[in-house]
Amino acid sequence: MRRKLRPPIPPRHGLEPARLKLPVDGEWPTLLAHLVDRLPRVAPDRIEQMLREERIHGTDGPLGVDTPYAPGSFIWFHRDLPDEVPVPFAIDVVHRDEHLLVVDKPHFLATIPRGQHILETVLVRLRRELDLPHLSPAHRLDRVTAGLVMFVITPELRGKYQTLFRDRRVHKEYEAIAPYDPALDLPRTVRSRIVKERGVLAAQEIPGEPNAETYVDLLEHRDGWGRYRLVPSTGRTHQLRVHLSGLGIPILGDDFYPVLREKPLGDFTKPLQLLAKVLDFDDPLTGAHRRFTSERRLSAWDDPAAWAAGVPCARTRGIVSRTGAFRGQIGPELRF
Repeated sequence: MRRKLRPPIPPRHGLEPARLKLPVDGEWPTLLAHLVDRLPRVAPDRIEQMLREERIHGTDGPLGVDTPYAPGSFIWFHRDLPDEVPVPFAIDVVHRDEHLLVVDKPHFLATIPRGQHILETVLVRLRRELDLPHLSPAHRLDRVTAGLVMFVITPELRGKYQTLFRDRRVHKEYEAIAPYDPALDLPRTVRSRIVKERGVLAAQEIPGEPNAETYVDLLEHRDGWGRYRLVPSTGRTHQLRVHLSGLGIPILGDDFYPVLREKPLGDFTKPLQLLAKVLDFDDPLTGAHRRFTSERRLSAWDDPAAWAAGVPCARTRGIVSRTGAFRGQIGPELRF
């Protein structure tokens, strides 16, 4: 097995540098000329500046503006960070041991770096504030969904825990607030075919062999709203949101289904009323049964008038354990 190349520059903000392999075939006279062609979204002046500032490295050190093109070689660099709106919500630590970390994620905080969300993600915050540079996610949760997310502390064990989710050996339960329809026959299992095209924000149900399955049950209802228990057997993109919308009871606060609405990234009011409530599985290392439960509550059920008015509660930003111990930055925060 070929040995993995180690980056010649350290992580920044808990993130490893990007790595590029230069094509074996090419006639560029310099590395700069190649990168200008290869990275059309980055201004040529910015690439030149990074080389002058010695921010792009090869295996033997920093590379300059006049560095000749070396076919088949590798380079490393840290990407420029986007301007991000700070997400003022705490992450609750539910469980931590030698190998495993389970947290209770707030609404509006992405699980992993992607697109416009880099520093303001659960992974980067945890790596930085808990000093866990090799932390990796076992699965993902949508940015607008709150609840349980599991991370692996020991890099060599990441595959074992990710395989649990891939092979559907993790029992997951969600709660949602959505309209109450007395004519809807529940409980029921919804099966359909869901597809999501690259570059298209919303997924859709189409005719064909089902690839998504969700058990839907009504826990209670009042004033035209219901509190639902959702148990997915599969993990398609936006599956729960698509299935409830398809039943005619779209989840409260959903800006994608049934109608796509644009919401500014800095608008932290009226969060999607969907909560990843339970993770239940047999540990692949010890065989012990594990069950984790979120202690978050969906605010539209507890105080629907406040949710509708966009009124948040006070909370402190950072990492908070179940026992109340706090680590991280201190500042004003909202809690839904």
